[in-house]
Amino acid sequence: MTSHNHPFVPYRPERLPADEMIRRGEEFYAHVDRRRSVRSFSPDPVPRECIDLAVLAANTAPSGAHQQPWKFVVIGDPAVKRRIREAAEVEERQNYEGGRLTPEWRTALAPLETTSDKGYLEVAPWLVVCFAEKYGTREDGSRVKHYYVNESVGIACGLFITALHTMGLSTLTHTPNPMAFLGTICERPANERAYILFPVGYAASDAEVPDLTRKPLSRVLG
Repeated sequence: MTSHNHPFVPYRPERLPADEMIRRGEEFYAHVDRRRSVRSFSPDPVPRECIDLAVLAANTAPSGAHQQPWKFVVIGDPAVKRRIREAAEVEERQNYEGGRLTPEWRTALAPLETTSDKGYLEVAPWLVVCFAEKYGTREDGSRVKHYYVNESVGIACGLFITALHTMGLSTLTHTPNPMAFLGTICERPANERAYILFPVGYAASDAEVPDLTRKPLSRVLG
């Protein structure tokens, strides 16, 4: 047995037969392949416990030096959601109508038919903002360096999205740029920066999504 200077515990994950591994992999792939980003939400209420469970799932993500450099802020107050929508649309109008989007970017976005209207931020019953902790803080106020923040938070957000999809909920990775207004509205400390804004809820009964196809395996395997 290896000698350690810090606490370790046994880890013995179940080792499955090859056919069962493949069956589970195919089942999981089919499940996540049905996931789509949604911009049309139902206002129907969603239990807060669902959001908490998705955050717990996100919190299982691996992170640099196990520092877990993320915070998830959950917003259900209509007045706060309105403030966020209004602030997001200020930035988006600069993008779409103010010329901040390059021609290449506009071409890339064209199949999605997105606009500066972000009304879904008020319709969805929950908004969840993931903040990345640029550094940690000790009780005395001194800083703790965080490692691989972007990579760690990105993985956590991926698990959050997958957990929502597994519960039958929809979301969108909304990243208005710049996003500093989210830190102000959510009253977050200086060491946190907004990473992704997630509207969360049921897809509207008449929701439509772009008719897109994903790259085949041959194009994503190097």
